[in-house]
Amino acid sequence: MVTNSDLFEKTLKGEIKFHELDNLVGAKKATEIRLKVLENKLKLNLKNVKSSVLNPEDCYPNIENMIGSAQIPLGIAGPVKVKGEFADGKYYLPLATSEGALVASVNRGCNVINKSGGADVVIIKNEQTRSILFKTSNVRETKKFSDWIKNNFYELKKIGEKDEKFISIKGIEVYVVGLNVWLRVKADTNDAMGMNMVTIASKKIADHITQNYDNVTFISETGNLCVDKKPSAMNLINSRGKRVVASVNIPNHVVKDVLKTTPEKLIEMNYRKNLLGSAASGSLAYNAHFANIIAAMFIATGQDVAHTVNGSLGFATVEKNSNGVNFSVTLPDLHVGTVGGGTGLKTQKECLNILGVAGPGNPVGSNSKKLAEIIATAVLAGEISLLGALCSKDLARVHQKLNR
Repeated sequence: MVTNSDLFEKTLKGEIKFHELDNLVGAKKATEIRLKVLENKLKLNLKNVKSSVLNPEDCYPNIENMIGSAQIPLGIAGPVKVKGEFADGKYYLPLATSEGALVASVNRGCNVINKSGGADVVIIKNEQTRSILFKTSNVRETKKFSDWIKNNFYELKKIGEKDEKFISIKGIEVYVVGLNVWLRVKADTNDAMGMNMVTIASKKIADHITQNYDNVTFISETGNLCVDKKPSAMNLINSRGKRVVASVNIPNHVVKDVLKTTPEKLIEMNYRKNLLGSAASGSLAYNAHFANIIAAMFIATGQDVAHTVNGSLGFATVEKNSNGVNFSVTLPDLHVGTVGGGTGLKTQKECLNILGVAGPGNPVGSNSKKLAEIIATAVLAGEISLLGALCSKDLARVHQKLNR
């Protein structure tokens, strides 16, 4: 009989690899042995890494070679009033971050939104994408293949959706560069963020094309035209995931009393900093700090944190109206889900419960849309507060007070 002590010694000597332990003793014991080996090799005591509420058995789909957990402080902002199609009410915002002043800033923005009657939120587009890449033999074949894809969309849609209950393929866009043809598959993945779902559907389409169309070569299951986890003009303009707009009309007295500035200064700050500054630097993010709030809420709710780069894209706009200003944020590339991925982890599921969106919605797809509307409102709150702090010249003072 092989004991845990034997497994530790064999792993320490390299006779057993880290990834082999799970099948030998299960995820919990494997995690303990890996950590013990690492501590021994590095001459460290990783007692805080070891301390975790997470059961390794529950984490198996989300991590490999687990040794424990990295814990991040979790703060709460709000509640904030949201007037969306799916989120309608007041919501507390869980924010996981180590940046001092961020939660306080979002909280101040929530106060502005509430004093202004709440945020109006709409989802303009909802399409997860994956681009599959083919190569043709000549440009005439490229044109022929492109036309064939367009003419056979409904057959390809049926192939991609086969045996997949929760995906609906909305379109296949064809992009050509020389002999290269990208098929950008667009799909509604309901309450899942949907990257795996749309990847599986796209691979089925690619396999069907390979079997039924001659003179093209299948190159890759992803051709970087999706565009996944990278800043992209494609996603800024055409959108990916959910395109969400959150907006609030802030009265003059709220601008003055809470933000300590004027409507004119807010408008000028947004124009010169967010719009001109971003354009002059070649940035695709015409905003102050969307990524701050996206990352904090993604970590808290179990989203794929690498999609923060996608969520950072977008526009903040400030326009004068008869009683103050309209302050809006447009997020063209927001990726969220309430099932799958990290949403089932214990603390992340509890944060989703704070928002009332854990698990599949009724109707299906409504919970992910509700989460998107709430996150867009949180981004709006953070953007309002930061722009106000820049106008009143309080940014450095607040960070010195709260972040040191």
